[in-house]
Amino acid sequence: MELCQWWRHIVVFLLHSWIPSCFAQTTPPVRSSPTPTPQTAERPETLKFRLSGFPRKHNEGRIEVFYKGEWGTICDDDFSLANAHVLCRQLGFVSATGWTHSAKYGKGTGKIWLDNVQCSGSERSVSVCKSRGWGNSDCTHDEDAGVICKDERLPGYVDSNVIEVQVDENRVEEVRLRPVFTIATKRMPVTEGVVEVKNKDGWAKICDNGWTPKNSRVVCGMMGFPHEKKVNKNFYKLYAERQKNHFLVHSVACLGTEVHLAACPLEFNKGNATESCPGGMPAVVSCVPGPLYAQSTAMKKKPKMQSTIRLKGGAKYGEGRVEVLKGSEWGTICDDRWNLLSASVVCRELGFGTAKEALTGARMGQGLGPIHMSEVQCTGHERSLWNCRFKNITAEDCKHSEDASVRCNVPYMGFEKTVRISGGRSRYEGRVEVLYTETNGTLRWGLICGEGWGTEEAMVVCRQLGLGYANHGLQETWYWDSSNVTEMVMSGVKCTGDEMSLSQCQHHRTVNCQKAAARFSAGVICSETASDLVLNAPLVQQTTYIEDRPLHMLYCAAEEDCLSKSAAGANWPYGHRRLLRFSSQIHNIGRADFRPKAGRHSWVWHACHGHYHSMDIFTHYDLMSANGTKVAEGHKASFCLEDSDCDEGVSKRYECANFGEQGITVGCWDLYRHDIDCQWIDITDVKPGNYILQVVINPNYEVAESDFTNNAMKCNCKYDGHRIWVHNCHIGDAFSEEAEKKFEKYPGQLNNQIS
Repeated sequence: MELCQWWRHIVVFLLHSWIPSCFAQTTPPVRSSPTPTPQTAERPETLKFRLSGFPRKHNEGRIEVFYKGEWGTICDDDFSLANAHVLCRQLGFVSATGWTHSAKYGKGTGKIWLDNVQCSGSERSVSVCKSRGWGNSDCTHDEDAGVICKDERLPGYVDSNVIEVQVDENRVEEVRLRPVFTIATKRMPVTEGVVEVKNKDGWAKICDNGWTPKNSRVVCGMMGFPHEKKVNKNFYKLYAERQKNHFLVHSVACLGTEVHLAACPLEFNKGNATESCPGGMPAVVSCVPGPLYAQSTAMKKKPKMQSTIRLKGGAKYGEGRVEVLKGSEWGTICDDRWNLLSASVVCRELGFGTAKEALTGARMGQGLGPIHMSEVQCTGHERSLWNCRFKNITAEDCKHSEDASVRCNVPYMGFEKTVRISGGRSRYEGRVEVLYTETNGTLRWGLICGEGWGTEEAMVVCRQLGLGYANHGLQETWYWDSSNVTEMVMSGVKCTGDEMSLSQCQHHRTVNCQKAAARFSAGVICSETASDLVLNAPLVQQTTYIEDRPLHMLYCAAEEDCLSKSAAGANWPYGHRRLLRFSSQIHNIGRADFRPKAGRHSWVWHACHGHYHSMDIFTHYDLMSANGTKVAEGHKASFCLEDSDCDEGVSKRYECANFGEQGITVGCWDLYRHDIDCQWIDITDVKPGNYILQVVINPNYEVAESDFTNNAMKCNCKYDGHRIWVHNCHIGDAFSEEAEKKFEKYPGQLNNQIS
């Protein structure tokens, strides 16, 4: 018998012996407050949680719970940090850092579902904590509780897409466009069709009477499209006459800025649904797809978009940190007052629909460089974010830990139906299988040849399946041999990493695979988060200098291949090598630690420097001519990865000493000072002239990152044979395309003054 059941029997026995004596009392005992009782555990799928209110960030707010078909709040009576821990975990965060009382985030509406909640902090759900019971409260909404969660997500937790709108009991949660033309039903994305809403009885139509372009704009935004267009209704009239139409809604009055049809004023039918729509014509909407979706799914390259706005660091199309171009430099947006209206302007400007989520607190990783905007306030009608009201800010006003992000509604393309992964221990890993059409039209799953398969190809698969980023692209999958699919149907796959699906990547026309056995097929391991490494460009500029180092001090460096090839023919130990030296400070600004791909068993011990190297190639140091020809290179091949220092509040986790774990923690950086071995480029054979200094981190994409475009840093460089001047150092994606083109054509310095 379990311990709790044993205690229950003891309590029942004591009550039976105690109750008769209670009845003998002339005055009943007085209780100052109701005693909370444990609640019967609800099935997890019956409860939903969300954060609401204003002003707040994504990881804080009024706590609301969805129970028995209705959203409600929790009273702050007896509330504690332990309660907040349980609720934050149910919201997908690892823990709580605080809680609030007295409706700090504003008063909620509807039910107050729970009161006098008392959790120990270890419960899996608030439903098993003590309380007065569901719906039993003596509070008002002036006492609504809030929570502040630690901004770290639970592994494997899928973000909720609940949009905070107040709707009545005729809840409209799902909307779709149902194409009527036969050809349109087979084409993706669906851009035109009859508007249908889902309710408890299934799918129903909306009456066309009084339907406006503003209504269409809202529907198109939900479907992932930036604009609506006029519909030719003649065909649909014929269609409507032949159908038995069920109309759920007979009037819609959107302003055009809403992110969901449920946020518009809706009038629902009562009684006979067909008679409430004279003429019986259903609402029809036609949408204009953005540039990415205007072409067929067979497109090979994404269209070039010249824009003053972009998204960075997102795992999927239509999500990421918002960055804007001011002058010739990209910068971020502070999340003060960031909301769905402003986020929707960003999404539409980029060719997507309305915003599904407006995220704060650098949820898509921290940006670099300037912060161009703060307190952005859009009405929702603007064509560009620059047309909205905003404040220019200084570095003291906002930090990159407050960078704003978005998740946009994007058109449904059905890409996830043409690829799958199988055999793994979880849905995030496995052997890659693609849906292949044989010459006779038969569909079957085949394997992909693992030769040449890498991180970029794996990135596409993980994105296609909605599983985030790729941790690894595997060329052998013998340990996942659980599938009955054994035939190779695709080989030579080569992706840039930006494609929406594998079908957009290059591959052999006919299968050509040297190792065609199933064990050598391609595999992936996906992850919801990824690291993002970036070099501190200003530090390179500040620390660059030339040193003539005697050969007798370079034996160790020569052993580790840190000198140019001509050093092998030098008159050792006499003479010297000329070294271009600088410091490298490599930050991890992503959302996951950067870990070497190779396990500890394969790390290489370098006795010369006294530590293990965990990566064969971590950075390239190159000196190039203005036309891109390499004139000298630093052979900084192997690296010892560790946390040299961290942001405030972040603890070091990795250290090379004593065969320790290697990596770079989120919010930390690995510093290689200018005065250590191999932190240089050997320029002994370089002639005076104008050059470009380039540093590339993780050049072979050996370890997955959320953004590879910021891995390269470039500087203008002038060498006169005795001295060197370095300036204009910047990350590869920090400037506009026009500024970058001018940089490549830079003629160099004429003197010591930077022109």
